[in-house]
Amino acid sequence: MSEDDPEIAGFVQKGLQSELYTVEIATDGERGSFLARTERYALIILDCLLPKQSGAEVLKEIRDDCVSTPVLMLTVKAEMQCKKEAFSLGADDYLTKPFLFDELLLRVKALIRRPLKIAPKISRLDDLTINHESKIVRCSGKEVYLTRREFALLEYLLENKDAIVSRSQILDHVWDYDSDPFSNSLETHIASLRKKLNKNKSRDLIHTFTGRGYKMSLRKIG
Repeated sequence: MSEDDPEIAGFVQKGLQSELYTVEIATDGERGSFLARTERYALIILDCLLPKQSGAEVLKEIRDDCVSTPVLMLTVKAEMQCKKEAFSLGADDYLTKPFLFDELLLRVKALIRRPLKIAPKISRLDDLTINHESKIVRCSGKEVYLTRREFALLEYLLENKDAIVSRSQILDHVWDYDSDPFSNSLETHIASLRKKLNKNKSRDLIHTFTGRGYKMSLRKIG
């Protein structure tokens, strides 16, 4: 729970604990965002007005980081525009202060009963991100076009990040079962991926281990 008013925070914490819920409190937005992105919670109760980071900023940050935990917003603002903003940023419910604890509890129970949203599966390495559902690859925030085979190769290498995978393992998982093991198609695709992913020349992501295979990991150059 992110709430900077000690009286409200204590009131909500005491009430939820009496219902056998475990409650953790963050008194500013930065701490709340950090906890939401690094811990696992059944529900996040988020105040709109917080020090250091506003509730809207926290909500956007955790949703951008693919945190799909249900979020109940608390605010003194009852204007429709505020509600629209909260829902557009990914809030699941909205409660205006002052409120009765019984109403809060009903909303908490309803949100916890909802099936969890399945967030897009996203993998990251340095400034490289892969969305496995949309098949979109980005480097430094810019979309990188990959062929179907290049995407499958990158996906497999990233799934085995920091481990050396042999040429035969890659051919078995990325190429067709009857692919020619003596073809240089794999080497051609590796070279193409390197060219597309290492444009800034300051790092290398795909490393060759002669006679052993390839490994994907971050290695700074210079």
